[in-house]
Amino acid sequence: MRILFLALVLLVALIQYPLWMGNGGWLSVWNLELNVAEHREANEGLKARNQAMAAEVQDLRSGTEAAEERARSELGLAHQDEMFVQIVPEGQAIPATKPPKPKKN
Repeated sequence: MRILFLALVLLVALIQYPLWMGNGGWLSVWNLELNVAEHREANEGLKARNQAMAAEVQDLRSGTEAAEERARSELGLAHQDEMFVQIVPEGQAIPATKPPKPKKN
């Protein structure tokens, strides 16, 4: 009787092994689900970034305000009748910049 019981336990273990540990088993499916969740999160971030870039491209195509803002922030450009003023916090070094040369008419 004891041999029959051990044989049945061994048979159940052999049947259960592929279900839990084998290729396509529960553990591999669980790992794949975790990978899918990570990739979905990454895709959501990329979609948000793409939508922001598409909105920026649309702004740049549709009007001059976005182009002017970009020229001001990235290139430091200003209109002819404007004056550039830079406020430096205390204790911070003043960056060495040259004032623009006046145009001769």
